[in-house]
Amino acid sequence: MKDLNGKVAVITGGASGLGKAFAHKFGAAGMKLALADVEIPVLEETVADLRSNGIEVIGIPCDVSKAESVKNLYESVISEFDEVHLLCLNAGVASGGPIVESSLEEWNWVLGVNLYGIIHGLDTFLPGLVKQNEGHVVMTASIAGHTSFANMASYNASKHATVTIAETLFAEMKEAGSDVGVSCLCPGFVSTNIFTSDRNKPEKMQTTLTEPPSQEEVTQREAALEWLRANALQPSFVADLVHDAVVEKKFWIFTEESHTHAVKARHSEIQERRDPTAERIIEEL
Repeated sequence: MKDLNGKVAVITGGASGLGKAFAHKFGAAGMKLALADVEIPVLEETVADLRSNGIEVIGIPCDVSKAESVKNLYESVISEFDEVHLLCLNAGVASGGPIVESSLEEWNWVLGVNLYGIIHGLDTFLPGLVKQNEGHVVMTASIAGHTSFANMASYNASKHATVTIAETLFAEMKEAGSDVGVSCLCPGFVSTNIFTSDRNKPEKMQTTLTEPPSQEEVTQREAALEWLRANALQPSFVADLVHDAVVEKKFWIFTEESHTHAVKARHSEIQERRDPTAERIIEEL
């Protein structure tokens, strides 16, 4: 999609992090924006910030895990802008812990947002893009969609699924001779709020600890977050890559060359029928 000026972009998870960076980048390119998010106060702040920069934008509260909510998003966007050209299915959450300790509620929450958020977005918006034979879909996966980090089963599963959905849609658009482009974003660590996803857990999943965390646990968590802040990519850098992929109609969007090693290592193990090695998983982390 070479000319973005005047076109309409829908961005889920648009209030903060990557979604907010996408909004600034595509807004600066002249696109009209519809941002969707569950964090309404933050969404309102982001919309106000964008409007202060002369960008035409609306914010729509939306829970992508619910099909009806995404349909309401679609209706609001069409009512305001009449059409959609760019669909960034970006909303996501993360949750950690061993599989043996993971509850069904935890699985349903992560897959509801990360996987069904993609499915609901495609179900609702894709027919219009195909009909107009113009547009682009960006799905936010992760390097975790190509590897298998320990203690992140639900997140890994959702991102592996996102990768294969994106690949399938790309193949289908090619087979149909459609001009609708598809990109699969596979970032590594990015400086966003995804590591504090628990703030958006459904109320019924919110629990009060019977005992406060120990000082050692607090220190370890703070050290991990500090490491992430120091080493994570900036969202604006990733947004630049996404913008270029949309304009140039590129499928794969990897944020770091080092990811090539991780992908090759996993595929080599599969080709040679070797068990996944703990060393490889640790290196990827």
